[in-house]
Amino acid sequence: MLSLEQIFQVRNRLAPYVYHTPLLRLKPLDPVLGCQVYVKAECMQLTHSFKIRGALNRILQLTPEERTRGVVTASSGNHGRGVAYAAKMLGIKATVVIPDHAPAIKIQAVRDLGAEVILCDKPKRFAIAEKLRDEKGLWYVPPFNDYDVMAGQGTIALEVFEDLPDPDAILIPLGGGGLTSGIATAVKGIRPATKVYACEPALIPRFSASLQTGRPTAVPQVDTIADGVATLCPGDLTFPIVRDKVDQVLDVPEEALLPAMKLLLTEGKVLAEPSSTIGMAAIQSGKVRFRPDEKVVFILSGGNVDLSLVQRL
Repeated sequence: MLSLEQIFQVRNRLAPYVYHTPLLRLKPLDPVLGCQVYVKAECMQLTHSFKIRGALNRILQLTPEERTRGVVTASSGNHGRGVAYAAKMLGIKATVVIPDHAPAIKIQAVRDLGAEVILCDKPKRFAIAEKLRDEKGLWYVPPFNDYDVMAGQGTIALEVFEDLPDPDAILIPLGGGGLTSGIATAVKGIRPATKVYACEPALIPRFSASLQTGRPTAVPQVDTIADGVATLCPGDLTFPIVRDKVDQVLDVPEEALLPAMKLLLTEGKVLAEPSSTIGMAAIQSGKVRFRPDEKVVFILSGGNVDLSLVQRL
C-alpha cells in the first residue's frame, strides 16, 4: 500500500538530490482560466521532469548487490531520463527501452547520460524491458506501477502544501497513474477538502474506460501530442488509488492541448510539454470550471519539448 507516512519518509531521502521546484503564481492566466492560477514547475526539476523523484527513490533503495546487476526500464522518454540520471549518479549501468517515435530530444537526453537505449514499437516496450530483466538479471524500475515510484512522485504535493497551505484544487496529468496516485494520496491525507482532478487525453481514455469496467482496462493505441501520458492501460497498483482518491478523471480533447501549451508560454512565460499543460486544456475545453476566488494548482510534469513543436504554436 501507499501511505502519507511513506511519502514523508521519501521526502527526507530525496532532499539531498532533487530540487524543491517553484510554485509560480501566474496572474496573467487568471482571466483566461477563471481562477487563481498556480503552477508547480516540475519542468524546472532535474532532467526537466518529475520522473527523477520516483526513479531515484526506487534506485536508492537497491542493495549494493542489486546495483551491480544494473537497471532497466521502459519509458516514453522522461522516466527513462530519470532512471539514466539516477544510475549515472550512483555508478550503475542503465538500459532504457523507448518507443521509436518518441521525441528525439528525449531519446538523445537518455543517451547523453550514458544509458543504453533500445528503440521499439510503442506497445512492445514493457514486454521488452521485462524480458531483459529476466534474461540478464537486471533490476526493473517501473515507470508508474510501483509504490516506491508513486511515493517519490507524492513528494511534489508536500512541496505544494509548504508553499500554499490551502489550495482549492490540484490538476494532474494522468498517464499510467504513478504521479496522480502519489499526489492524490498526499493531498487527501493532508487536506481532504482540496479537490484532485486527473487529466488524460480523450484519444487514450484508459482510466475513464477502467472506471467504467471496474478494473484496469487497455485501450487501443492512438497517437497523441501528449506523448508523456500516452500509456494504454492503468497499473493494477495505481488504478485503485486513482479510483478511490481522485475526485474526477477528465478526458481532454486533443485539439485543446497545443492552445494550452501556447497560453502557458505566451502569457505565463513558462515552457512545458503538452502533457504538462493538459490541466489548462481541461479548463479551456470546458471539462471543469472554477470560481475566480479559487486557488488552483496545475502540475507541470515536464518541459522536454521538441523545438519543432514550438514552431507549431
